[in-house]
Amino acid sequence: MTNSSELKTWLNDFQLAHPLVIAGPCSAETEEQVLKIAHELKDSDVSILRAGIWKPRTRPGGFEGVGEIGLKWLKRAKDETGLLIATEVATANHVKLALEYEVDVLWIGARTTANPFAVQEIADALQNTDKIVLVKNPVNPDLSLWLGGIERLYNAGIKKLGVIHRGFSSYEKTKYRNIPEWQIPIDLRNRFPDLPLICDPSHITGNRNMIQEVSQQALNLNYDGLIIETHIDPDNAWSDAAQQVTPVTLKQICKDLVVRKKNDESDDYNTELENLRLKIDDLDDKIIEILSQRMHFVDEIGTLKKQHNVSVLQNERWQAIENRVKSICIEKGLTEDFTEQLFKLVHQESISHQNKIINKS
Repeated sequence: MTNSSELKTWLNDFQLAHPLVIAGPCSAETEEQVLKIAHELKDSDVSILRAGIWKPRTRPGGFEGVGEIGLKWLKRAKDETGLLIATEVATANHVKLALEYEVDVLWIGARTTANPFAVQEIADALQNTDKIVLVKNPVNPDLSLWLGGIERLYNAGIKKLGVIHRGFSSYEKTKYRNIPEWQIPIDLRNRFPDLPLICDPSHITGNRNMIQEVSQQALNLNYDGLIIETHIDPDNAWSDAAQQVTPVTLKQICKDLVVRKKNDESDDYNTELENLRLKIDDLDDKIIEILSQRMHFVDEIGTLKKQHNVSVLQNERWQAIENRVKSICIEKGLTEDFTEQLFKLVHQESISHQNKIINKS
């Protein structure tokens, strides 16, 4: 992809007055289950029925999907309800079978996106298809790897492309199953504004009670749609039970979501917005100047440590800084997560400065 103007969005074909909604079970389990969910979603904001046919599991022994027979169930659901159908593909054989059963939307999962060889195999199998192909972000926060997957598909002549943001794996324990890292999909959107961006709040949260919150946050950031795992009996689902919602709950989520305007052309709004942005620009300049001054003192400490042959890292001092700034930032209305991430970056930069000084001959 050389520039965003080459990407023609396929969302216009849906002519929706609301964001695109893709919904359905994490896994197709039985024909009755797939058809019941499809019929309950028929008269709703849902345009595409999703279901996992092949389920890549971290460890062997778990439920890995019903396989080809599930595609037959999806095809029947499509014929009976008129909903388009979508499933995940991870191999060329998956692609072949999905196309045979007239699957409309194919997505590449996070584990597969992380493997360029696998993505290329899928791209070759989909050569010049007119199907919609969506690429989930890789499990690790690597924008280049995500873009690489999109480019391989684009180079294979696939023009109906989109991306799914499903969050990123981390060793850190947070309230999310996969940390959103919102800045990464925002960076992708800035590079390719015509590339449809869909949020997967189910995999980001891993918790059905947080679906509404994350879905709204995505819409606040101008996402084009949502993909939400939906099951008639979530607690007894064969996979990812905790993050699935019922069709009734999904309809209420869609009803409660607020769709924001991308802009407001009124003079009052734009004048006030520009004034506030100028104030932010001024504060940003001051923040940069203060950080520069801080690094000046960091350099002096580095020189002092070198003179006395003292190691760069002082864990006690770092813990004292971390505890102190957390307390202050919470008082000022800043979140603990933001504070921790910010000062980790400052600390890493400080260590880098001092290492250069100590290692300099």
